[in-house]
Amino acid sequence: MTVRLAEMRDFDTILKIYDRARRFMAETGNPTQWGSHYPDPELLKEDMEGEHLFVITDGDRVRGVFSFLVGPDPTYSIIEDGAWHSDAKYGTIHRIASDGAGGVFSACLEFCLGKCAYLRIDTHENNKVMQHVVTKNGFCRCGIIYTDNGSPRIAFDRI
Repeated sequence: MTVRLAEMRDFDTILKIYDRARRFMAETGNPTQWGSHYPDPELLKEDMEGEHLFVITDGDRVRGVFSFLVGPDPTYSIIEDGAWHSDAKYGTIHRIASDGAGGVFSACLEFCLGKCAYLRIDTHENNKVMQHVVTKNGFCRCGIIYTDNGSPRIAFDRI
């Protein structure tokens, strides 16, 4: 699998992948993290324009998508019930989703570690699947952060 910047030609596939991810989250006990419309197309287009949206491909087929940004994330400026393990420059992984293919998170992680040695990620308390995936891949629980809309998320980092 390879990672590259998302392009407009990928947009319909990206929307389908996020739709599948929302259904999967609802089926596995996490119906509210993304609801029925997150991430919306405008946010994805902003990520594309800012060169923060990436796709994971297997040959010519897009298998996954995620947002990645190196530098301060405002939602991570305040953390409760714990602390970050470092104050170093970090990269943040957001909105990772796949079409069901295995290896998507591993490909994302390898790419992101190539850009920044210190990574942060967060997920909803009901997203047991993602909690398992991140801890299995060396992330440690740090505490609770709040999204732009005030919703709490479990925060993790990996050095």
